[in-house]
Amino acid sequence: MTAATPPRSMTMDVVICAYTLERWDDTLAAVESVRNQTTPPQEIVLVVDHNPDLYERFRAALPDVTVVENRKQRGLSGGKDTGVDVTTSDVVAFLDDDAVAHPDWLRHFRAAYIDENIVGVGGTTLPAWESERPRWFPEEFDWVLGCTFTGREPGVVRNLLGGNASFRREVFSVAGGFPSHIGRTSEQRRPLGCEETEFCIRVRQHRPEWTFVFEPQSVIWHRVPAARETFSYFRSRCFAEGLSKAAVTRSVGVTDGLSAERSYTTRTLTRGMVRGIGEALRGERAGIERSYAISVGLLAAAAGYARGGVPLRRRPATTEAS
Repeated sequence: MTAATPPRSMTMDVVICAYTLERWDDTLAAVESVRNQTTPPQEIVLVVDHNPDLYERFRAALPDVTVVENRKQRGLSGGKDTGVDVTTSDVVAFLDDDAVAHPDWLRHFRAAYIDENIVGVGGTTLPAWESERPRWFPEEFDWVLGCTFTGREPGVVRNLLGGNASFRREVFSVAGGFPSHIGRTSEQRRPLGCEETEFCIRVRQHRPEWTFVFEPQSVIWHRVPAARETFSYFRSRCFAEGLSKAAVTRSVGVTDGLSAERSYTTRTLTRGMVRGIGEALRGERAGIERSYAISVGLLAAAAGYARGGVPLRRRPATTEAS
């Protein structure tokens, strides 16, 4: 790989996907945070997911934003693919509709493309709690909220988090779009996800020399409503993650689909449980509560994976590359 600085001519567009009037204020705040970037995007694109009334309202409220309707299958993956289709920049960045970006978010993204084989850069997603973090909620499970979990190291990573990510345009021509059979739709009751995981793995299977990078200085804040601060949501989301991982492994193979999860379980979660037990021994009750939550979250994810019906064995290489 040849080290270099990002070309001055590199352009960036930002895509935000919206689907419900309930997030109207959140989406306007997301757009405003992109407007205020120190490295301005070439274009802001807001994709509305099969909601004509919401589409018309955003068109009227945001005259300086390219507002389009989802032209693909209903859901987040279809919305992102539509955003890619209507943009023309070298790099496409994605921001959740209920998140706000730090003013230097895009600047740090752009600065991280120092090598031609770096084809995607993601950043740090911090929770913006409606009230406050429950004392039992382990930071190792912040991914439940769509946020960056404790233990994620800067540098090369297997996949990026979809709500705070950027990709060179060529990855879409090589690997196709985001998977609609895995990602979330606005009609789903269970919060499924992992579309960005499958996409990043599929990109690497096509082009093993390409890499994705986690740049912790590219920061956004993701809103966490009170409904997501409950233990029942935590448990349900962990189960849904297991279901999603099963779908990912059916698509890309067990070896690639679970490579990061094995390290996460054996290292990050183990350290978290040991730390929690140590805090409990020092008289901090919250420590044992967090250790309990870690064990419940792990078991719930395993149960979801088992429900997904994928055996824990490697698929043949021919199917992994398909």
